[in-house]
Amino acid sequence: MDNNVQDNGGFLWGLLGFCIPVVGLILFLIWKDQKPKTAKAAGIGALVSVILAVVFYVIMFVILGAAGIAAGAM
Repeated sequence: MDNNVQDNGGFLWGLLGFCIPVVGLILFLIWKDQKPKTAKAAGIGALVSVILAVVFYVIMFVILGAAGIAAGAM
């Protein structure tokens, strides 16, 4: 392990993971041993992005499903 590597766990890596979850996951897997703080930031960003997307799609499915049921009742 190289002791000269800086591991700040920067916010921008988390933002990159949030905007492009696949990249965040790849960075997490690559850096989990060399840069654990930075890997965690990128991984959390990707995880938050995926969770928010799933929640958004579930909410939209419920809203559109309810709208379809209401339209069918008329």
